Amino acid sequence: MSVREKIQEKFKQARRDRDEPTKNVIAMLRAKVLNVVKSGADREEDDALWQETIAAYAKQLGKTMVELEKAGDRAAEAMEETRFELAFCEQFLPKKLDEAATEALVRDVIAKVGISSPKEMGKLMGALMKDHKDEIDGALARQLGSKILAESAS
Repeated sequence: MSVREKIQEKFKQARRDRDEPTKNVIAMLRAKVLNVVKSGADREEDDALWQETIAAYAKQLGKTMVELEKAGDRAAEAMEETRFELAFCEQFLPKKLDEAATEALVRDVIAKVGISSPKEMGKLMGALMKDHKDEIDGALARQLGSKILAESAS
């Protein structure tokens, strides 16, 4: 079943259940996909476009959560809605490696590429993203890379 078909099934179920939050997330994603299709970018509505759209929206939600955390209790309702939307999106995205697996991968790439200084962070991130973009969280990889390279430099 394609991503589009899965989302349509979720939407039908949400309508039957009168689940407004789920309907709202799906409507948002549909609008984003439709905007790309109609933008003249010569894109068709396929699984790749849905995956890109969902991934971009999930990334946006992650950034929103960071901002909402700064607002504290005043943003509790918005934070809850954002968490729900992010959880909905994540069910359609490939799973990322956890911290331990990411650290092992970062150490492996550092050894293979021969990186020895924190100044070579760009080289490390380039090598990681070239082969493992869909497997890792870039922010986590950068954080771990900085820590590992700082340890080896001292």
